[in-house]
Amino acid sequence: MTTRTQALVPIAIAAIIIGIVGILSIPSDSKLESVEFPRGTIKIDDTVIEVQVADTEPRRIRGLMFQDPLPYDQGMIFVFNDSGIYSLWMLNMQFSLDMIWFDQDGSIVHIEKNISPCKTPTEIMACQSIVPSGEAMYILEVTSGFIDKYDITKDSKLEIISI
Repeated sequence: MTTRTQALVPIAIAAIIIGIVGILSIPSDSKLESVEFPRGTIKIDDTVIEVQVADTEPRRIRGLMFQDPLPYDQGMIFVFNDSGIYSLWMLNMQFSLDMIWFDQDGSIVHIEKNISPCKTPTEIMACQSIVPSGEAMYILEVTSGFIDKYDITKDSKLEIISI
């Protein structure tokens, strides 16, 4: 007859091995070490926004994770080298966001409002990516309510002042 210890030891060893393999398999770019973001300034219609610039893969992976809510005059702009279908998700976010996808000319291709964060284990398991309806080169994340407060529409335009 198998004793309790004889049954638990192999299970514990397997759990430790799986945990170590899982940690080692995480790409170093996506580990959540501190990431510094350059700052820039953009304008949508007549609204000027100070932005954190996510222009490299490690910065885009980190995004606004674990940050406190931003005032309406601040946000994060994701900058890509080429136009494409770029999705975002709300993993480890601390506040709801409005998201705006722009093409290379600064025209809006997709808008999402009031996207809730995925914080609880159940929400994290079901956390879905937000996929735009068109190709973009820039994505702006701002605190939820920004789009309504500043009357941003599909006709609004992005102007990059400095990034």
